[in-house]
Amino acid sequence: MQGCMDVFDITVIGGGPSGLFALFYAGMRGARAKVIDVLPELGGQLYALYPEKYIYDMPGFPAIIAQDLVKGCVDQAFQWPHAKCLEERVVNIERGENDILTITTDKGRHFTKAIVLTTGIGAFSPRKLAAPSAADFEGRGLHYYARSFDEFAGKNVVIVGGGDSAVDYALALEPRAASVTVVHRSAFRAHAATVDRLRASRAVIRQPDFEVETVHGDGYVAAVTVVNKKTKETYRHECDSILCALGFVSDLGTLKEWGIEVEGNGIVVDTATQETSVKGVYAAGDVVSHEGKLKLIACGTSEAAIAVNQAMHYINPSDKIHPIHSSNLTLPITATLSDVR
Repeated sequence: MQGCMDVFDITVIGGGPSGLFALFYAGMRGARAKVIDVLPELGGQLYALYPEKYIYDMPGFPAIIAQDLVKGCVDQAFQWPHAKCLEERVVNIERGENDILTITTDKGRHFTKAIVLTTGIGAFSPRKLAAPSAADFEGRGLHYYARSFDEFAGKNVVIVGGGDSAVDYALALEPRAASVTVVHRSAFRAHAATVDRLRASRAVIRQPDFEVETVHGDGYVAAVTVVNKKTKETYRHECDSILCALGFVSDLGTLKEWGIEVEGNGIVVDTATQETSVKGVYAAGDVVSHEGKLKLIACGTSEAAIAVNQAMHYINPSDKIHPIHSSNLTLPITATLSDVR
């Protein structure tokens, strides 16, 4: 475990985009920082679940593949020699002498002056397809993740769901698959622009009020029967694969045991500072809950910068909360004017 006995200025728990931007901004503020994550690679859900999915709501990119966004975030964050501790699960946080926070993981202990929690939705498991026969086909043509779109090339794919992930999956697979059918029981919850693109594509849309009633096949997915719950009309779609994007059941684990106030599935913060109910512990990104919260990566990175600024002021009250603009700071990257024109 790298540098675990040192006292760091800021320790970021969670290595998704918000956590990586917190690391970047910690470097901008001159902090000694560390990241701890339970996954074997940085990137959070983008790495674990959606590496090939397009992300449409990042500033500066009309669309960017998730794994490319993760690479950019990692490169940006590790311009500084931050410590990195992966495949470690945090089990406790407690305050010790001189207000130093001790983070206990399943592999050891870490010491830090402040913490920024960017754990996303916590431990997560997919919501399962409710059709009685669905469980028999998990791993046999029924998928809850799409880590590689190539496995769907040339296949007849049924996508179940109506959120951003379902619509993005449909748009990504439509050019590659033999056919794409989207089944959803209510109004689409995805961005209006991407829904418009879906409706203009060759995908078959069974929505609203449609649900998968039965999955058919002899050991492997061969077809689905979908039913309109209002009109009772049914359709049978021959298919090779079913991709379910029904959201996730999240579990924030032991957060409540650390004394951190939680509301529903999110941490309560002071929105002016991103500080939690525990002094010196801040939170940003999807793990945060408050009225008006917008769960976009761009918003999470903004919250991460606020959290780091406030954490630096907490560590040393003489530090400015709002430092000079980044264009006036010296970065470890050197470039001439001609390099950036």
